[in-house]
Amino acid sequence: MYGCEWDNETEEVKSFDRYGYDGEDLMEFNQETQTWLISTPCASIVKHKLDNQQIRIADINHYLTNVCSKWLKQYLDYGKYFLQRTDWPSVSLLQKTPSSSVSCHATGFYPDRAVMFWRKDGKKLYQFTDREQIYPNQDRTFQINVVLKLSSVTSEDWSRYDCVFQLSAVKEDIIIKLDQKVIKSNREDLETLKYSPIAALVLALILCCLTGVHFYKTNTDFSIILRSDYALKWREPLPGIQWGP
Repeated sequence: MYGCEWDNETEEVKSFDRYGYDGEDLMEFNQETQTWLISTPCASIVKHKLDNQQIRIADINHYLTNVCSKWLKQYLDYGKYFLQRTDWPSVSLLQKTPSSSVSCHATGFYPDRAVMFWRKDGKKLYQFTDREQIYPNQDRTFQINVVLKLSSVTSEDWSRYDCVFQLSAVKEDIIIKLDQKVIKSNREDLETLKYSPIAALVLALILCCLTGVHFYKTNTDFSIILRSDYALKWREPLPGIQWGP
């Protein structure tokens, strides 16, 4: 196994070239001494051979010193969009019923290195909360949900609670106070469902009335046309109709 690590702040590069066997370290190349360091006496024969291969040592040293770090910086530059990408989430307070727990839900954030928790008086809560795992979204962002059990919260203490979302490498936090006004609930949907049958019935009655009026008007016009055609053909007066002097 070989590779390198680069510190973009100090520009320090750490390289390594290691060998192992059957899950155990065998030997490692030391750039300072330009020799191989063994982890087990069994590798002493191989070490002796490799230490005498000066051309191979020069190639290894060149790769670890120059080539590896150059490629690493190129790959980091190519993948900068994904590696340094930061998407801010949408955070909401959700509740199914007035007596159920309140969920603090964040979705649409990236990367997945994020934490979210409930606080009381500015201190992180460890009791009366349930923390879920971070889950992926279909658009390659992530979501997380933290539940606060209202059985432990009195109505007078609501203002003392808030939900905090923290995203890695971002200094600012998203903080939402526990407030009934900002909680999204199913209550509005239930009210809508309650009145939906009534609205549907009224709409059905209106449609029936309009259909009846249209049917009556259509049949009346048709009757008048038939009676007129009959009178013109036979030139006989119809009841209530006179044909000239």
